[in-house]
Amino acid sequence: MSRADRLERLDSQRLANEAEFADLLIAALRETAGGSWGLFGHNSDKFTRKLWDTRVSELIELGEQIDEMRAALGLQPFELLAEFQASRGPVPSNAPGEPKQAKAWLERLGAGS
Repeated sequence: MSRADRLERLDSQRLANEAEFADLLIAALRETAGGSWGLFGHNSDKFTRKLWDTRVSELIELGEQIDEMRAALGLQPFELLAEFQASRGPVPSNAPGEPKQAKAWLERLGAGS
């Protein structure tokens, strides 16, 4: 198999993974917009974090795989993963809650709520 064929297959896989990432993220955002806290990790409640650990880990692992593919293809890092990771963690007490943040994300992604 030629290098061009390998790169073409890698790019096809990257596109499929990016679509899967978007689908997983949108599903999680819809659940969060419905009132479930924990996706963004804004509070220190251990129970809430535990509920979301698996899904958040899955998103981050898939996003990191996409980043590796993008690097191999000479593309920029996966922006959606970077934005998601930057939005996670503690926030000031006056910051919008996770459901409100999720609704804003859904609107920005054109996925409605």
